[in-house]
Amino acid sequence: MTDIRKTVKGIFPPSVWEPISNTRYALQRALQMPGATLHPWRQESVRRLGELKDRYRGERCFIVGNGPSLKDTDISPLKDEYTFGMNRIYLAFPDWGFRTSFLVSVNDLVNGQCYQDFQALDMPKFFSWHSRSLLYPQGSPDEYTHFLFTTYTGPRFAQDVRGRLWEGATVTYVCLQLAFHMGFDSVFLIGVDHSFVSEGEPNTTVVSQGDDPNHFDPGYFGKGFRWQLPDLVTSEQGYWMARSAFEAAGRKVLDATIGGQLTVFPKVDYASLF
Repeated sequence: MTDIRKTVKGIFPPSVWEPISNTRYALQRALQMPGATLHPWRQESVRRLGELKDRYRGERCFIVGNGPSLKDTDISPLKDEYTFGMNRIYLAFPDWGFRTSFLVSVNDLVNGQCYQDFQALDMPKFFSWHSRSLLYPQGSPDEYTHFLFTTYTGPRFAQDVRGRLWEGATVTYVCLQLAFHMGFDSVFLIGVDHSFVSEGEPNTTVVSQGDDPNHFDPGYFGKGFRWQLPDLVTSEQGYWMARSAFEAAGRKVLDATIGGQLTVFPKVDYASLF
């Protein structure tokens, strides 16, 4: 199917191909809406998300990425801060001696391979609706689980996460939308290196052949783990949308990652925040 799309795109100019593609993706999203709206699991999630709307106005939070720079970052000051952790950040919890305030994971490959780890976490968790059967192949979700209606297409920044969210090719972008929804005035990024040793076609599924050089733990996507190569261009598109939304609301996102390569957000020295 991918080869057919490439062939068609090569024949027709963008002025012809893009409207057709956008219409097809919009139809796909529309077909997903009934289940993402009417299913009891989603209705309960929407109710809980409503309780979180603007709960943390005037507060600050930290979005903790999983890059190698996290090993060079003193995490201890974050123990008493509001924090968003992503994907397999729980691997660091034993060393830290505390957990992040929230955990977010929206990738099907991560959720399908790590569902037992996620099920064992008794903390506020936010997952993609499209991963529900992977995360809970039997039984029902626990009281800590919130399902988000995330999609791969239809770029937007959702200021209210009870509706549809665009994933923006990175779970970090989903965290930014959650932080806005919850009302945080200042958001700081750490461990968001925005650079990867592994190279290849973005979004291609690969199988790790050994230790993981792209994250804080060599076993993060260790040998045999299936994962998707990053799409940094699409991620930056989302980050610019997030910056615009926060600044328009009189709020801010600052990048405190040590040695990070992301240039979208204003930089701030991590140590100066405490």
